[in-house]
Amino acid sequence: MTQPRRRHRLSELAERFSLERGPGADPVIEGVGTLAGGGAADISFLANRSYARALPETRAGAVILKAEDIENCPTAYLVAEDPYLAFARIATLFDPRPAPAPGTHASAVVSASAVLGEGVSIGANAVVGDGCVIGDGCVIGPGSVLENDCRLGEACRLHANVSLGHGVTLGRRVIVHPGAVIGADGFGIAFAGDRWEKVPQMGSVEIGDDCEVGANTCIDRGAIENTVLEEDVRVDNQVQIAHNVRIGAHTALAGQAGIAGSATIGRYCLIAGNAGVAGHISVADRTTIAARSTVFRSITKPGTTWSSQTQARPIREWQKNYARLLKLDDLARTVKQLEKRLGKEKDDA
Repeated sequence: MTQPRRRHRLSELAERFSLERGPGADPVIEGVGTLAGGGAADISFLANRSYARALPETRAGAVILKAEDIENCPTAYLVAEDPYLAFARIATLFDPRPAPAPGTHASAVVSASAVLGEGVSIGANAVVGDGCVIGDGCVIGPGSVLENDCRLGEACRLHANVSLGHGVTLGRRVIVHPGAVIGADGFGIAFAGDRWEKVPQMGSVEIGDDCEVGANTCIDRGAIENTVLEEDVRVDNQVQIAHNVRIGAHTALAGQAGIAGSATIGRYCLIAGNAGVAGHISVADRTTIAARSTVFRSITKPGTTWSSQTQARPIREWQKNYARLLKLDDLARTVKQLEKRLGKEKDDA
């Protein structure tokens, strides 16, 4: 059951979020919408210049925008230095999803030795193991499993079918989306001449305050020491973070990124979709890694951007270019021989 529509005057939103309101109309806002699809009771925003052409035609009741776009706005507005950030804050007031009620569902299995804080909600068929400590206001979604000795700080939310392995620790206000697995064994194997033998994964996972882990993401437990995500790390869906990785605070990883074992990622880094970082290397603070790029060596200079992907081309053009690429080594040898010959001829002259 969704929450009833919430209503706020635009002037109330302006005051609450310290935004400048344009003169004239003070509409009642009941929800959010896009520039193209928003209605008279919706608030929208303009942050990406690609959508500027939709502003003059918008039917939204109000728009959050920069001062430079006021003259093209046909409706009420709020002025923000960062319209997207302002929209994100305002949108939280109109989220229709209700908060789960405190209490434990009859089908949940909660160990007698688990410690539950005030206002905890545990959904249907969830399992909370021995020695777990669940902070005040936490939500454990249906079908989620917490193995023994997990610790959750206050106001964490685990959505449906989340798995936490033995001894996983979450800070405060951590959000974990459906299907994520935190604390499964890392990929530790040793070759014994004719077969693989498993290396015990005896560490765990530590996740700091205000982190978010996307759906079906996997964060492996450490082999000896813990895998660590510092505070405010944001991880998208279907990301793989291997054992003993350390990710610095305020770093964000987009969908299908992969971080190999024992890599260290700095603070405030941005790792785009399907990018990869090799194991046992370090990435400096504030590094940006573009989509589909792979990093094989440490990045030591902070604030740099790295890219290695090849953009798609028409198939016939790519086939021709690839055929030439296969001859690149021969071409380099020929150029080197020509350089030597020309150098000798110059010396002889």
